[in-house]
Amino acid sequence: MADSNSLPHDRGHLLWTADEGPSRMLLSSMDRWINTILADDGIEMPFMGGNSDASATIIARGNGIIVGTTMVDHLIQIWAPSVQISWFAKDGKKVSGGDEIAELKGDKETLLTIERSILNILGQLSGIATETKKWTALAKGQIACTRKTIWGLLDKWAVHMGGGLSHRLNKNDAMMIKENDLASMFNDLEDNSARIAKFLQEIEITTCGAFLEIEVREQKEALTAAAIWSQKEIEDKPKLVIMLDNFGPEKSKDTAAQMVDMGLRDWVILEASGGIVFNTLKDWYECGLDVLSTSSLNRGVTPLDISMIFG
Repeated sequence: MADSNSLPHDRGHLLWTADEGPSRMLLSSMDRWINTILADDGIEMPFMGGNSDASATIIARGNGIIVGTTMVDHLIQIWAPSVQISWFAKDGKKVSGGDEIAELKGDKETLLTIERSILNILGQLSGIATETKKWTALAKGQIACTRKTIWGLLDKWAVHMGGGLSHRLNKNDAMMIKENDLASMFNDLEDNSARIAKFLQEIEITTCGAFLEIEVREQKEALTAAAIWSQKEIEDKPKLVIMLDNFGPEKSKDTAAQMVDMGLRDWVILEASGGIVFNTLKDWYECGLDVLSTSSLNRGVTPLDISMIFG
């Protein structure tokens, strides 16, 4: 894969930074998901506390990266303010099996009631961050998730914490044009390459958000998009992101090489997506691409094994 120091897919800083922690956007997402998670568990009112105190310890049962502690803090602050929690491993910290993650103190009934919700949050998000770290250890700065998520922005936060690229945070964050979009815009044109050419000739870049991306299914479409974009006269023209959908390593490599030969490669960012799994990641190393995007980072990922022990 090609080296790139600045990819528009890197949007995770809008969710979280090491200095500032969670953004308002991420906190809003946390709040929505907490309400849903608790409601599905039959919890509809905040706990006021009781007279029976207890303590519990959250323990890692496997190796991984912890993510979700800020969300648990948010949950406790609003729904169980009588509970006190002390973290030994906060968001982004690596843990090993047997490590203590946190200690909780408070009303026994409250702790027992919110136990599963806390463990589900930590397990799910830590599992995504841990899986992402495995990918990015082999391709640093070039692995992105997609908008195929389980918990929306929370998934993207966990990917970011694991060193991955968040891609678009939502549909309006950047403009991605797919085959169905083009068909609905230009139903008078039957050839998809012609639709791509017409769209790129007419698009106003100021309407595109963080970046403009176009999905292509054939090599001809990719070369057409790159050629049209190279000729488009825009002040401070950004690179066009071209997603090679289900091209596979060899076809992607040939497409990138042809763009180099045609003098088009400097005008575009090449992203591959579709059928990309960890076991074949090494097949993509010499393909000359900038980004690999996959839902394998966050969908169907095994949660990190975490337990809460009362004592």
